[in-house]
Parts: sequence; structure tokens; C-alpha cells
Amino acid sequence: MDNTYKQLNQNLQTEVNADQVQIQQLQNRLQVTMVNAILFPEGGWELSQNGKQELGKVVPPLQGVAGKQIVIEGFTDNEPILEPLASRFPNNWYLSAARAISVVSFMEEQGLDPNELSAVAFGKYHPIAPNDTPAGRAQNRRINIVIQDQTP
Repeated sequence: MDNTYKQLNQNLQTEVNADQVQIQQLQNRLQVTMVNAILFPEGGWELSQNGKQELGKVVPPLQGVAGKQIVIEGFTDNEPILEPLASRFPNNWYLSAARAISVVSFMEEQGLDPNELSAVAFGKYHPIAPNDTPAGRAQNRRINIVIQDQTP
């Protein structure tokens, strides 16, 4: 995990310095938090070209991680979803799930083992900042990439 952590920090240094990405190493767990703005168009769920480039920096260090589970966690702010998006995603659970699945699909396309990938949706729950300002809502719209031990 130490080597993966170092590689991720090196590959994402510009984004870390710009507060678009945070990388945390916890006990038996590594977490990369990416703000949605660098992955998806505003209100979107499909990866932007820039998002694919950003995730392309994450994939190589993860290719050498055997015997781990890579969990993609999707989060949103607490703003209600408006039309035309609301006809496709009735609430933030659906939107956060679609974003997480978009990331999982991209990672599988890049050669990561699908048996080690999963997507989880948290919707508007588990905010990391207050939702009463645009900056806080922007922080809450995020994707976590969590690398952890396989569960038996």
C-alpha cells in the first residue's frame, strides 16, 4: 500500500495542490477523494474527457494492487435534482450511483479486475462540508476511490 500511496501522490500532485484531490492512507486502507468537477460535467454522470484523463492517472498504481477490493463511492450535495435530469434520476441516490458506476466501468475498461471493483452510492448523506454554500456543496459532490483488504 505504501508504494501505491506514493505513486498516486506523484501522479496526482497537481490536483492535490489545487485541492481537487485528497489522498489519505489509513490503517489497511487507502482513499483517493476526487471532486466531481474534475470528473463529470456539471450535473452529469458520464465521465468527461478530462475525467477520463484524471482517472487515467489513478489506474496504473492500482493495477499492481492484488488481493484488494477497490470500492468507488459516489456522493452528491443535498440540492434536489431538477428537470431534465430528474426524469432520469429521481433523487441523489440514483445520481451518486450512476457516477460511481461510470467510474467503475471506466476502470474495468482500463484493465482493472472487475472482481475487485464495486460501486457504492451515498447520495446526499455523509457530507464533508456544510451544504449552505456553493463551495460546501462542491466539496460534497465527490467520488472516493477506496482500496482495502478483500472481505472474506
